[in-house]
Amino acid sequence: MAKPRRGEVWLVRFPFTDLTSTKLRPALVWAVHGEDIIVVGIFSRVPAGTLRKSWLLIEDQHSDFSRIGLKKTSVVKAEKIAVVHESVFQKKLGSLPTKLMVQVQKALERALLIS
Repeated sequence: MAKPRRGEVWLVRFPFTDLTSTKLRPALVWAVHGEDIIVVGIFSRVPAGTLRKSWLLIEDQHSDFSRIGLKKTSVVKAEKIAVVHESVFQKKLGSLPTKLMVQVQKALERALLIS
């Protein structure tokens, strides 16, 4: 299996915030540090109404949607960050275009209270 790289979307055993379990879900690779990889969770349940400022909506109508590799409209939740071992990566789905990576960076800055 190829090693995950920044900007790629992978199916990952993503941990719950209480660390009781994991769920196989898409995640964006943000940074690779040897065997440890920082990922941001991607969720297919899009809540009705206004989204949080730390969320990025990726709609199935986006011009690069097929390249991203998701099955349906999803939300990148920048506060759902995890450091996971490369062994939890199951399958590469696609990758985010540069323009969306910039938007994820802004969402991360808001989630982490950097800006």
